[in-house]
This record gives sequence, structure tokens and C-alpha cells, in this order.
Amino acid sequence: MAHDHNNGLEVIPKDPAKIKKIWMTALILLLITAFEFVLAFTMDRGVLLYALFIILTIVKAYYIMMEFMHLGEEAKPLFYSIIVPIIFLIWLVIALMKEGAEIFQMRW
Repeated sequence: MAHDHNNGLEVIPKDPAKIKKIWMTALILLLITAFEFVLAFTMDRGVLLYALFIILTIVKAYYIMMEFMHLGEEAKPLFYSIIVPIIFLIWLVIALMKEGAEIFQMRW
């Protein structure tokens, strides 16, 4: 009786193009994250730094959605139904941070 070492799973041949794409995606995300670390340790805390963090995080999320969720291959309305609300969310966060900072300064 032969033993099945694959646990019943089909063996998928390795595709060099897909492996290269995964490594490139990992490299791009690593570079963006490294840039965020540089900003964190070199810039003063404030609205600009937080806005840059939010923008870079959205860039990473966008890239992950396009690559791994294959939204780049989907219809444009689906893409815009995700991006447009994110843009308004960014605007809301920045506006709230600015107003909150002004109110906080007024009380002290």
C-alpha cells in the first residue's frame, strides 16, 4: 500500500512568472513600509505626518487590491465604488484632525 504524501492535494507546478510577481509585490510593499518607518523617525508628529501615513497605507491597500484581489481586471465601476469612498474618508480624517487640533489648542 503506497502512502499519499500530498494529503490528497493536487501538486501544482511552479510558475516562475507568478513567483516573480509575488516577490515584486512583496518588495514594493516592503519599500513603502520602510519609507513609512523613515518618516516616523525623522518627521515631527503632526497632521502632515499622519496624512502621509494615511496616504501610504491607502497606496499599499490599493496595490494589494489590484494584485491579489484582481480588481485591476474588474469593471471600472467596481473600482470606483471602492476608491471614491476612501478619498472622502481621507478628507474626513484630515478635517477632523485639523478641527480637533484647533479645539484642543483653544481649551489650553
